[in-house]
Amino acid sequence: MKNYRITVNGTAYDVAVEELGAGSVPAAAPVAAAPVAAPAAPKAAPAASGAAGSIKVAAPMPGKILAIKANNGQAVKKGEVIMILEAMKMENEITAPEDGTVASINVGVGDSVESGDTLATLN
Repeated sequence: MKNYRITVNGTAYDVAVEELGAGSVPAAAPVAAAPVAAPAAPKAAPAASGAAGSIKVAAPMPGKILAIKANNGQAVKKGEVIMILEAMKMENEITAPEDGTVASINVGVGDSVESGDTLATLN
């Protein structure tokens, strides 16, 4: 037996490997291939009510939507919280850039977004 320490992704593992003589190689047994997982079904896009508004509310940074505080058709004032975006373990309030009415919410709770993605639109 030979002992080795193998590091995978920063975690060290101690393994023992048996040494076989040149003439004592066992017949290789067939190994079943691991089943391949079916690709996940694409997420359905949240339904937007009516046409998109003229004022876009964009994601300031990549993150995950934790909560949506406004509904389609709801009147909002400048600075009012529309949704909560989690980025780097911090909750960030996404606010209305100006007074208006929510025309569409383009994301759902749990969605991952990239910087610049349109989160909502206002009229």
